[in-house]
Amino acid sequence: MRNLNKKIKVCHSASVDMTIKFLLLDRLKFLLSQGYDVYATCSPGKWVKDIEGDGIKVKTVGFKRKPFSPVSDLVSFSRLFFYFKKEKFHIVHTHTLKPEFYGQIAAKLAGVPIIINTLHGFDFTEEDSFLKKKIIILLQKIAAYCSDVIFVIAQHIIDGIKKEKITDENKIRYLGRDIDTERFNPGRFDKNFIARKKLELGIKESAKIIGIVARLVKEKGYVELFEAFKNIILKFPDTVLLVVGPLEPEKNDSIKPEFVKGFGIEKSVFFVGDQKKIEEFYAIMDIFVLPTHREGLGAATLEASSMEKPVVVSNIGGCPETVDDKKTGFLVPVRDVKKIEEAIIFLLENKTAAEAIGKAGRKKVLKQFKKEIVFERLAKDYQEIISKKLI
Repeated sequence: MRNLNKKIKVCHSASVDMTIKFLLLDRLKFLLSQGYDVYATCSPGKWVKDIEGDGIKVKTVGFKRKPFSPVSDLVSFSRLFFYFKKEKFHIVHTHTLKPEFYGQIAAKLAGVPIIINTLHGFDFTEEDSFLKKKIIILLQKIAAYCSDVIFVIAQHIIDGIKKEKITDENKIRYLGRDIDTERFNPGRFDKNFIARKKLELGIKESAKIIGIVARLVKEKGYVELFEAFKNIILKFPDTVLLVVGPLEPEKNDSIKPEFVKGFGIEKSVFFVGDQKKIEEFYAIMDIFVLPTHREGLGAATLEASSMEKPVVVSNIGGCPETVDDKKTGFLVPVRDVKKIEEAIIFLLENKTAAEAIGKAGRKKVLKQFKKEIVFERLAKDYQEIISKKLI
């Protein structure tokens, strides 16, 4: 039996600060509220101070975004090992591919009693090479030997784990994606706010806005979206495309804002980078689109649905779990420019249907993805593993 007179120390480890800030922070704040002593590791970045401002102790340990950077990765691995050893965490909880692999092994070697991983998806697309897929699956299998519990955010990931025989099924726990439905609530934003926000961005008040929230990489479907939008503005010339998301210069498929010039749509596309108050940008959208080539689940889709926006997303990965086709949005085939275009045009031409689809989307989020539902699962599973391993 361990001495637990002090708070249980838990460290969440992710590759980049953006993951902590936009995907995990609400969970970490919930753990704080439950009495845990919460730490995080991630690469240095502009969001670290914000994370620390919410009471999370952050250790910056950089991982390069490139898939294979062995020398740099081994340096980061050693830094994690010595940090975990020094801090004597009761729980290390990892996220994203490199921390899942290096972080769990480092925690195991450092003697951390409880090691948890959240599998957000598999880091490959259907078009990737057989070798790349097998290497990633092998890394997941090796890492899973270190895991006491593996949370997954979507059912299709559970199916993949079972198919590839990555780990013992007894380790798997469905978690889901937590959405703050009060923050992402359309009732917070009236017509005056929307008009002011459009003016601030230089968008005409009468303009219809198609929006995407995603990193600027081709695998998020930007090429297909730009192709579709090129045709859409021929029919709806006052429509604009709002792109919210950070540049990813280290990625092989990264794109820059000037990329749109090749499509002749640059005057109708607004790039605003990544945003702290992302809900304000959903508020001014009329339609949300995510024509991604792979997706674990799609937090942005759920946030947009929570804001009562009709959504158009790829029928891939966990996206079908976030969208009831033709009820809360439209599922379109991957890389199918024509289907993306048709779905967007339908929503632009049918305002009443678009509004009904948006309202149905919020109802779905409230029923399945409201953060309180997910936090209840998280708390229950944490307490269960703590009672087995620490008490």
